[in-house]
Amino acid sequence: MCLALSGGRDSVVLLDVLKRLRASGATFDLTAIHVHHGLSAHADSWAAFCTQLCQQSAVPLRVVRVDVPRGSREGPEAAARRLRLAAFADCSAAWLALAHHRDDQAETVLFRLLRGAGVHGAAGMPAERALGGDTRLIRPLLTVSGAAVADYAQFCALTWIDDESNIDCRYRRNHLRREVMPRLAEHFPGAAESLARAGRHFAEAARLLDQLAAADRTRVAGEDGRIELGRLRELSAARARNLLRCEWSKQGFRAPDARWLDEALRQLCATDSDAAVCLATPDGQLRVYRGALYLLPLRPSHRVDDELAWRGDAALPWSGGWVRFRLTTGEGISRRLFLQEPVSLRQRQGGERFQPDHRRPRRPLRKLLQEAAMPPWERERLPLLWCGSRLAWVGGMGVDTACACSPNEEGMSVVWEADGGSLPADG
Repeated sequence: MCLALSGGRDSVVLLDVLKRLRASGATFDLTAIHVHHGLSAHADSWAAFCTQLCQQSAVPLRVVRVDVPRGSREGPEAAARRLRLAAFADCSAAWLALAHHRDDQAETVLFRLLRGAGVHGAAGMPAERALGGDTRLIRPLLTVSGAAVADYAQFCALTWIDDESNIDCRYRRNHLRREVMPRLAEHFPGAAESLARAGRHFAEAARLLDQLAAADRTRVAGEDGRIELGRLRELSAARARNLLRCEWSKQGFRAPDARWLDEALRQLCATDSDAAVCLATPDGQLRVYRGALYLLPLRPSHRVDDELAWRGDAALPWSGGWVRFRLTTGEGISRRLFLQEPVSLRQRQGGERFQPDHRRPRRPLRKLLQEAAMPPWERERLPLLWCGSRLAWVGGMGVDTACACSPNEEGMSVVWEADGGSLPADG
């Protein structure tokens, strides 16, 4: 178990609860992680406080420093949250515990409703979810009121630190917490509990929508598992949007807004099934090829004139992945070509000819890629290995027969480890 320890009252309370639980006989290892954002002038003293507190509690602590970009479009709060979650995902514990309580949940539900969230967003924060790898994020205090947490801290005479930014009502969440929620409680007693309960209702509805999306996906998927455009069009607009939203989330992308979904559905209903359609959010892209949908993460692009020289490297970076080189015998590219000619990786320029199979003649690479049903956006990022003026290898296709080594000859195996896209990684 790893605790996300900010040093504030709520996380200090959860640390004390977990310590007492472990002392009562529960068998689990307890560690803590503190993320140093560097946004406050007091950030160093907060890290020092957490270090001292964990030393007194005999709880190992890891302090992770992150560099929050100040001028990003997502804003400092969102950027800090993204970097914080990335640090949490790297904690290597089975469970990562956060100290959000019921009042936090109520604020989250109200905040998202005011932003026009759908059912999934209005569900608020889940009590448990996958975080990354084998780690699951949990919120043990999510049904506990903020007042109960405060009473516990006072009763146990705990000490904590206060983040000065939490009282700055220029931040919308702080305005809700300090101005709006107290006013609501005056006229609607139990408002926080009611909002949290509404979040649970939304969460149940969201699970039903996910089940509907899974059933619809079975209906519209082809033999290769990809959603077929023609079948997607047979769904009602509401069910098609629900399916697209669910597919987007399954990729680990943030939920797209309603305008994006409406525009995606409009284009998908209007496009020819062979056209390459692309809609993008900050996380990924939706494309169509040969009547099937592809959801892809955003990838670094290479300029057309990009060229990487090989100088005995074990690996060269390429388009978010790696091209790796390994000495072999009787397979891969003849090693003498690596010794006789300058070797480099390049992008396609057009006009290349290639022969991956000795039983078939040398042909334009463009034709070979089309026959292999490789989507156009994958062709754009293919690594091509040149030995002098010879095209010796193409990522995802293999070695040119004229450059292949003989059975007993020293060779060089070249493999493209792509970044998880649809292209096979073997070369």
